[in-house]
Amino acid sequence: MGVKERIDGILEQLVTSGGAPGVVALAVNERGPIYQGAAGAKGVDRDEPMTVDTMFWYASMTKALVATGAMQLVEQGRMKLDSPVGAILPDLATPQVLEGFAADGAPKLRAAKRPITARHLLTHTSGFGYNWANADILRYLTANDLPDLILCKRRSLYQPLLADPGERWEYGISIDWIGQLIEAISGQSLRDYLKEHLFEPAGMNDTDFVQTDAQRRRRATVHEKQADGSFVRIEHEVAQKPEFFMGGGGCCGAPADYAAYIQMMLAGGQASSGARVLKPETVAMMADNGIGELSAGVLKSVMPNLSHDADFFPGLRQAWGMSFHLNLEPTPEGRSAGSMSWAGLANTYFWIDPSAHVGGVLFAQVLPFADPAILATYRAFERAIYDDLASATVA
Repeated sequence: MGVKERIDGILEQLVTSGGAPGVVALAVNERGPIYQGAAGAKGVDRDEPMTVDTMFWYASMTKALVATGAMQLVEQGRMKLDSPVGAILPDLATPQVLEGFAADGAPKLRAAKRPITARHLLTHTSGFGYNWANADILRYLTANDLPDLILCKRRSLYQPLLADPGERWEYGISIDWIGQLIEAISGQSLRDYLKEHLFEPAGMNDTDFVQTDAQRRRRATVHEKQADGSFVRIEHEVAQKPEFFMGGGGCCGAPADYAAYIQMMLAGGQASSGARVLKPETVAMMADNGIGELSAGVLKSVMPNLSHDADFFPGLRQAWGMSFHLNLEPTPEGRSAGSMSWAGLANTYFWIDPSAHVGGVLFAQVLPFADPAILATYRAFERAIYDDLASATVA
């Protein structure tokens, strides 16, 4: 059985077993696609088949794209990784750390021990958190009636830190603030900046914070998986007239677009069009361990309707780059040590393996995050790609 037939069967098995209404997967090397396929439908109540040009909510897969825009500014000397960002973003000039709550429920806040830098934001060591991943920030946001990030209201960004900058990896809104930093430095909206400097050069023509009517019609439905395994449709859309463009999770796009981004990264920052998006040394820097001995990548959920607990590499050393999850040891699926990866809340996943010259994406639209059946499919897909690479090497 060839690799295409094997992966086609893996995707079909996810759908026929009831693991997801539909799924898309693509794999690429630095020259272009090496696999693409889809199975199932765009939604449980829809007749349209899932296709490789279906539109998906990227969610936190947006983070890598925004980090790429930031690293372009670092290349140009316009963004300093280790300078306090409060000099550019006054809202971050005097950060406060949340140390719990008083008996009357009032938050206990103190001044942070040091300023926040762009490096802290890019590596999720700024101290900012997410409400679904930390009970203290969930309590704070609820008590202060801060709007959900999906509404893209600027007030939702005004949160305290959960730790002093540089002292802990904490997954949260750091990349939303990187988006604000890009805007302040470039003088463009985050949307316009990324369109001009990343999406258009890389041929990511469907990727955007705002969708056209035609793109919206191509979007897969977001579902919530129930305890009995059934799926309920969710009316879900990131704000289309936002007060701020959500750099941490606001983009939608097609799997082929994200595969084009991965191809560019595998090619050392050069897009298939020949356009230079990043310098090779910048791509390598983004894959460096940016947090030293701090632990990273393991998520604990306090909102089980949104996410399961997640540890993508149990038993392996993990770290964080700018802004990627890094496995510091080879994985059972075949991924090389030092590969870059991450995911999106509605069960979208990607990896970039520069050592093996391969990467890929798997897209579904199902909550909660880290769904066991979808993760098993992602791992089986990845294993099939590496098995095929190994067979080609032996041959």
